[in-house]
Amino acid sequence: MKCSDRVELPISDADTARILAALAHPARLRIVRQLACLDASCCKDIVAQLDLAQSTVSQHLKILVDAGLVCYRPSGQSSHYSINPDAFANVASFVSDMARLCCPQREIVREAAQPQTEAILKD
Repeated sequence: MKCSDRVELPISDADTARILAALAHPARLRIVRQLACLDASCCKDIVAQLDLAQSTVSQHLKILVDAGLVCYRPSGQSSHYSINPDAFANVASFVSDMARLCCPQREIVREAAQPQTEAILKD
């Protein structure tokens, strides 16, 4: 997917599951966090920050690009990757909608506040 491509909201549960599955790996989460701090990054720069082989990072990037979460832009002999903010807004909206469907609002607020309280008590 190129950065100029528009990402639509997932229309099916299968599409949503594919997008969430792309995020369901520790290495891909690290890649996303790294890309979130940059405008764009080439594969070798991402590899330099991870303890993974270049081929493994390339495979993870392909999954993220195929899911529409990361944009790919060829640039000469290298490729640049960047976060697709529209796709992440869609993921956030989906998770928020699911939370509203599955939990009463007071439960969501209480659960969100509880870990902070525990962290303060532990310190």
